[in-house]
Amino acid sequence: MNNILNFLEKLGASARSSLSGLGSCTRLFFLTIIYSSDSFKRFNLTIKEIYFTGVLSLVIIIVSAFFVGMVLGLQGYYTLEKYGSSEAIGVLVALALVRELGPVVTALLFAGRAGTAITAEIGLMKTTEQLSAMEMMAVSPIARIVAPRFWAGMISMPILATIFSMVGILGGYFIAVLVIGVDDGAFWSQMQANVDFHNDIVDGAIKSLVFGFACTLIALYQGLVAPPTAEGVSRATTKTVVISSLSVLGLDFVLTSFMFV
Repeated sequence: MNNILNFLEKLGASARSSLSGLGSCTRLFFLTIIYSSDSFKRFNLTIKEIYFTGVLSLVIIIVSAFFVGMVLGLQGYYTLEKYGSSEAIGVLVALALVRELGPVVTALLFAGRAGTAITAEIGLMKTTEQLSAMEMMAVSPIARIVAPRFWAGMISMPILATIFSMVGILGGYFIAVLVIGVDDGAFWSQMQANVDFHNDIVDGAIKSLVFGFACTLIALYQGLVAPPTAEGVSRATTKTVVISSLSVLGLDFVLTSFMFV
């Protein structure tokens, strides 16, 4: 009986902690929106963070996208060939990337590269009391530190997801057309005829925006609440990757249910 009570007590404490964290994260979002006007007055800060979160992530995005596209082209060709539809390989690659793999894989890579860097940077500022020093000088850390990084993540994610999908399609083209020998015209014409701008491309862009919002906000929140120790910052960066990855996969299911069903 005591074991059951202890389990229920721990479960309740965990649920309460999760709800408290969700409430604090929501509060951080609204504060970020309120202080965004002050942040936009010095938009060079946001530009700097776009370079940090977006441009510096291009290498891993491009390399990963090319290999993902090649794998899709290879696997898709041998699957479609069994049904005599190998010319539809362009449609398979494009839809898989634009609808799902582009936004999802980009978000996972973004969380692992840029999200952890944001958390570690803010956690280190908290550890060295730079955030407290800003408050003493009447400078809002939300306007100076959080808002530029938030908007940089929101701007960078859709662009990175678009680049991922484009490079992935080129990877599929390389394998299917240049290596295997699928007809060039059939590859592109089938893709153009079956990929819809609104139902596929726009919905994929909406996904990337939502994932960028979730990953960036989680990274910022974990950095702000990280204990001011080396171990605390390390745990916060780990939590950023885990929570962001699970959030992306969960949100992907919810958004897909509304968009494509």
